[in-house]
Amino acid sequence: MQKLNLPTYHFKLKNSENKTLIFDNLRKKYLVLTPEEWVRQHFVRFLVDDKDYPTSLIAIEKQLTINNRTKRTDILVFNNMGHHDIVVECKAPSVKITQDTFDQIARYNLKLKANFLIVTNGLEHYYCRMDFDNETYIFLKEIPDYKSAL
Repeated sequence: MQKLNLPTYHFKLKNSENKTLIFDNLRKKYLVLTPEEWVRQHFVRFLVDDKDYPTSLIAIEKQLTINNRTKRTDILVFNNMGHHDIVVECKAPSVKITQDTFDQIARYNLKLKANFLIVTNGLEHYYCRMDFDNETYIFLKEIPDYKSAL
């Protein structure tokens, strides 16, 4: 898999039926290793290992309904009170991040009302803090670590 613009982590990999699988520590199971999954697994590890977010506050592929359609967030981080705090949209490294990507995560956040949005393809990362009063988001240099977000 492609080297990403994130720290290097060690993952448990195995082969099955001519497919490479990666072990997801949060869901406690092996998943097919797609380029998007590679980014998702790295970003979860970045949040846990480098930003100190507890795994107990992170959900992967959390289902939500928007306009009677089922959608899934790639990564959803909750705060200590159980409210949505961070929504992360992951794309494969080959996928260019466009306004459509931001529109997608913004639609999700109309329902979720999270404080922070992150869009990443593993190579480029965009961090935003919501400004609900002005119905916009403010770009940040990085996402706060868990302790400073409290």
